[in-house]
Amino acid sequence: MKQLLALIITLVSITPAFGQLAVPNAAGLTYGHVHLNVSDIELHKKLWVEHFDGVVVQKGPLTAIRLPNMLVALAAREPSGGSRGTVMDHFGFKVRNMETFLAKWRTTGYEVGSEFIGAEGQKNAYVMMPDDIYVELQEDQALHVEIMAYHIHFFTDQYKELLQWYTDIFSLEERPRGRITTTTNAPGMNLSFSNSDSPRAATRGAAIDHIGFEFEDLEAFCKELEAKGIEFAVPFREIPAIGLKTAFITDPAGVYIELTEGYDAF
Repeated sequence: MKQLLALIITLVSITPAFGQLAVPNAAGLTYGHVHLNVSDIELHKKLWVEHFDGVVVQKGPLTAIRLPNMLVALAAREPSGGSRGTVMDHFGFKVRNMETFLAKWRTTGYEVGSEFIGAEGQKNAYVMMPDDIYVELQEDQALHVEIMAYHIHFFTDQYKELLQWYTDIFSLEERPRGRITTTTNAPGMNLSFSNSDSPRAATRGAAIDHIGFEFEDLEAFCKELEAKGIEFAVPFREIPAIGLKTAFITDPAGVYIELTEGYDAF
């Protein structure tokens, strides 16, 4: 009996290493995914597994990488441009040991960008993935896994207004992240908003095509959005082949957003 209990405890303790979405808030919302357009899907799968400890999930035509706090979905499609030219500039992870991660990343031949002390007083660095996808890393030695999804970062000259839109639409509260005051948190993910001195493109078709939020009752949330006058790029629908309910909207700055129910079961 003691051996069985020890096994159960071990399995529970290692579950986050294989990836899962965060527990939904009182409104039934949690952060879901980032969807990438990539020119070489096999290369991306290899990098996400070997360097970010991801687990590949295949459901029908959908390929995704399961990570703690989110999924990265991959579409085999040549992107129209890299992430840094769009409003969705980059997304970021916490890593337990920055030096270890970067040493291994340098063996890929892909760029390690600036290394610096970030807004929260920790070691930070940027790495550039294939297709010019910008990824930020922040060291957190207290992390219970080697790497965990942490934030997505919007850049636009209307960043304060965009933050307000997200807090209103998704019923979130503004909360600073270190020196960055224009941020909010959804379960599992920080959303940060910064000023851009130059125009940024919409995301659809670019390397970071869209972001996603997961809901316990998506149909009910879509009805709430309709009541608020939000227009849908793709209305609520069910896709049995991949076990998802989904809808799409676009934020005022041009970031394409997927609303889902079912990603938590991937």
